[in-house]
Amino acid sequence: MSADGMTGGPPPSGARADWTIDQAWDRYTADEHAVWVKLYERQSRLLQGRACDAYLRGLDALDLHDAGIPDFRRINGELARLTGWRVVAVPGLVPDEVFFDHLANRRFPAGQFIRRADQLDYLQEPDVFHDVFGHVPMLTDPTFADYMQAYGEGGRRAMALGRLHNLARLYWYTVEFGLLATPEGLRIYGAGIASSAAESIYALESPAPRRLPFDLTDVMRTPYRIDDLQALYFVVPSLQALLDVTLQDFGAIYDQLAALPDLPLDA
Repeated sequence: MSADGMTGGPPPSGARADWTIDQAWDRYTADEHAVWVKLYERQSRLLQGRACDAYLRGLDALDLHDAGIPDFRRINGELARLTGWRVVAVPGLVPDEVFFDHLANRRFPAGQFIRRADQLDYLQEPDVFHDVFGHVPMLTDPTFADYMQAYGEGGRRAMALGRLHNLARLYWYTVEFGLLATPEGLRIYGAGIASSAAESIYALESPAPRRLPFDLTDVMRTPYRIDDLQALYFVVPSLQALLDVTLQDFGAIYDQLAALPDLPLDA
């Protein structure tokens, strides 16, 4: 899903009706595999002591280093065994309804391409490194896997009620840029942090951003920026607490949000 939601339309040429494509793993070049290895080695070092245990366990379980860009066919066997999820390749950002349908059916849509060697530090459109290294390790955790499925199911209702922008903020501040409180201190679980060298350090160590306790209504009232390091992070007390709050009926919350203004990032 894009930052502001992507409307429907026919899939691009070569894509199936559900927007999936073949990963075509054997077509990656040696240079593309080398980019993955360089990114993996940098991030896996940075995330020791910074990422949450669930993420680090998932990274080990899926053995994402291998010989370069992971073959989805290989990692899907272990992922399916652990939580019933699998990764499907897509040509880029997909329409919201397609995205939600994949999540609701425990399929994570991942970009097939990888950034160039001169784009290691920033890429606006998510690539295979962001999607697989950043997101997929958390999908090995049963609680987070249930959360992602619940989010997909909730997306359909949010679209019908015209509250997609509120639900997109929940995704941004949890799945992409979420922090977790642990007895050892704050830890990363959001993919946008885990896949970024700069954000991995900044999110935990910089005095610049605010780090607020997670509150569902506040999260859904807070816009975000996609072109800079985050000014604000929301901290969940546990992955179970995140799942529990997502399983409630959002209808009353959406009614409440309709009467409330957005919260400025500097509020």
